Amino acid sequence: MATREHVEGVVHKAIDEILPGVEIDGRAHLKDLGTDSVDRVEIIMAVLDRLGVREPLSSFGGVPSVDALVDFLWERVR
Repeated sequence: MATREHVEGVVHKAIDEILPGVEIDGRAHLKDLGTDSVDRVEIIMAVLDRLGVREPLSSFGGVPSVDALVDFLWERVR
């Protein structure tokens, strides 16, 4: 069973792969980190794939921050 820390690591790794070297602030929205819409989809798709989660992309539209994204995904893998 995955831990929240594991989910957070997967999210941070996916962000780092798309935006190498960016400082990840958990309170920031992905847009605030410098992503465009394609980057955000790539990050979410990578995370879903690595966690083995099936969730429509439309579910992520209201996620306000990186920490909220981690929490949202953590709820799906528990």
